[in-house]
Amino acid sequence: MSGHNRWSKLKRANAIMGKTKGKLYSKLIKEMTVAARLGGGNPEGNARLRVAIAAAREANMPNDNIQRAIKKGTGELEGESYEEIVYEGYGPGGVALLVECLTDNRNRSAADVRSMLGKEGGNMGAEGSVSWMFHKKGVVLVKPGPSEDVVMEKALDAGAEDVLPLGEDGFEVRCAPADLHAVASALEGAGLKLGEQKWTYLPQNTVRVEGDTARKMLKLMELLEDNDDVQNVYANFEMDDALMDSLSG
Repeated sequence: MSGHNRWSKLKRANAIMGKTKGKLYSKLIKEMTVAARLGGGNPEGNARLRVAIAAAREANMPNDNIQRAIKKGTGELEGESYEEIVYEGYGPGGVALLVECLTDNRNRSAADVRSMLGKEGGNMGAEGSVSWMFHKKGVVLVKPGPSEDVVMEKALDAGAEDVLPLGEDGFEVRCAPADLHAVASALEGAGLKLGEQKWTYLPQNTVRVEGDTARKMLKLMELLEDNDDVQNVYANFEMDDALMDSLSG
């Protein structure tokens, strides 16, 4: 498992245990609000909102919270207006980073991201400096139970591109971004139990980090993801699972 995927798993586990659930809810609410503002409050005609609602439900967010977030986006309730920005940069060891933000203050977000990168030996990059290193994909997590052959068959029939076994965590089904909803619906219709559904950025190549560089990289990921303006962080680092567990523990 690549370093970034392993880190994402640990963050999800912390949220499930309640350690970061408040932070997770805040980011999900912000995403649903922006999705509803841009594409309307009906998830049937708004793919981004469908994905955001699915993520909120996977995180066990109460339906009242979901509906309030949507109404803030459609203007039925008063709410903040957020701007979408993607910052590019480098972490320790030359790790490439994409930092997605939803913010009501562009200057604050830029200063915060630049400061956090600098604290751990990284630096901000110009637009386009690292985005070419990543491919945008749709990802659907299939919960454990079925065999890899069964998931592979149903995923390919649904129009997916690839299936990655995740051991006790089930399977990761990858597809073209535009096919995310169709693939997820087909897998669910085929009787598979689904987890998270999302769009993500997958690195074309990875950078292996060890020792102090690995420690700094995980600290940087934690700093970025704990920032209120940051929605998602994508990175191309790789490290041993045991090392990540020891450092993140």
